[in-house]
Amino acid sequence: MTLTTFALIRHGQTDWNAQRRLQGSTDIPLNDVGRGQARGAVAVLAGYEWDAVISSPLSRAAETADLIAAGLGLKVARHVPELTERAFGPAEGLQAGPELEALRIPNGFHGAESEDEAAHRGLTALEALANEFRGRRVLVVAHGTLLRVSLSRAIGRTLQSIDNAVLNLAHHHAIDGWELEYFNGEREMAPARG
Repeated sequence: MTLTTFALIRHGQTDWNAQRRLQGSTDIPLNDVGRGQARGAVAVLAGYEWDAVISSPLSRAAETADLIAAGLGLKVARHVPELTERAFGPAEGLQAGPELEALRIPNGFHGAESEDEAAHRGLTALEALANEFRGRRVLVVAHGTLLRVSLSRAIGRTLQSIDNAVLNLAHHHAIDGWELEYFNGEREMAPARG
């Protein structure tokens, strides 16, 4: 059976993360804490050999990928637009409060990409990478919501939020689908399969 292994890493912290603002597809750069988180992730990721580093094109993910790749003696192979964070439309930049609540609809916000659309886009991109890098190890740097909804769909279980710059290790089996081995740096008690 062909097994493709993915490290799925959320970018490091940004100022909007620290301020608890909804980022979505707005291109907010890493802050110094985020750069430190990216460098810190290298120690865990160095325990594996990686065949490729792939990133979302948004600067916070691209810089995280560059810092991790440099620490591993690698280069980012490319930026995949389909790995961009879920678009939250007019809710982007807002913090919890009345203005954000006024935009809320079931499973999202008025004018935003739906959770289903984001999950489909993200999982399709990951499965295309699994096909391209079949039997290899791929390190992907993307975004919390996109990774969460994509992984949730892949394994058939709702996952909680993904921490910045921690290891999420998933395996794609050509026949049996997805298996999640590590989530937010912790080993899954029984690997979650989808």
